[in-house]
Amino acid sequence: MRLRSVAVIPARMASSRFPGKPMQPILGTPMIGHCYHRVRMCPNLDATYVATCDKEIFDYIQGLGGNVVMTSRHHERASDRAAEAMLKIEELSGKPIDLLVMAQGDEPMDTPEMVSDAIRPFNEDASLQVVNLMGDIKSVKEFDDPNTVKVVTDQNNNALYFSREPIPSRKKGVDVVPMLKQICVIPFRRDFLLKFNQTPETPLEKIESVDMMRILEMGGAVRMIKTTEESIGVDTPEDLREVEELMRSDPLLPLYA
Repeated sequence: MRLRSVAVIPARMASSRFPGKPMQPILGTPMIGHCYHRVRMCPNLDATYVATCDKEIFDYIQGLGGNVVMTSRHHERASDRAAEAMLKIEELSGKPIDLLVMAQGDEPMDTPEMVSDAIRPFNEDASLQVVNLMGDIKSVKEFDDPNTVKVVTDQNNNALYFSREPIPSRKKGVDVVPMLKQICVIPFRRDFLLKFNQTPETPLEKIESVDMMRILEMGGAVRMIKTTEESIGVDTPEDLREVEELMRSDPLLPLYA
């Protein structure tokens, strides 16, 4: 039976590291617009919504004819905002959601194929509760950057640990270490997301500022799926300029911009 899958893109203007970044223009289109258009191209989704607490973002998405829901201003984590949005979407549509795909509003290079890759494992393994994409880190500079969340996995590609520190260590005389980063395309089964958000933050989650740590600390599993697609999270104006240069030759751009 096909899972009813809905994507939610949480976005807010009050980013501590880069205030107002969802509406920052990239080649003439606000960043949140790139995220919305690209995610909604995925053929495995039944719908795509932006979830926000800001009227500026709400009005912009609504002006595109897009789907958007207003959420509380008091969420600390994107997953909290996504869960609130999911319940509102179910109420609006009158249809239950099986799989909530959370995609970040600051990863404007995400592709429809990445969303499909994240959804696919749920059709193959009924025991999976949450999946997270990961990709290669291509420079030591990015590996050392605390804005990039690093992940190490076991031999079954389940996450062992997430950190903003460079893990695993490169200081032990090993020439090559796996340098992998979290990419925030994260599908949750509906009830697992609600349970996750009803669970208090855990100590390591707070230390690392990575909400997936809550699942690991509670003894759960996060299946990591490798993507070869290029994705850059925008945390600084420098990141924004890098993404803008890369997107000039992006094949998806002419389909919506």
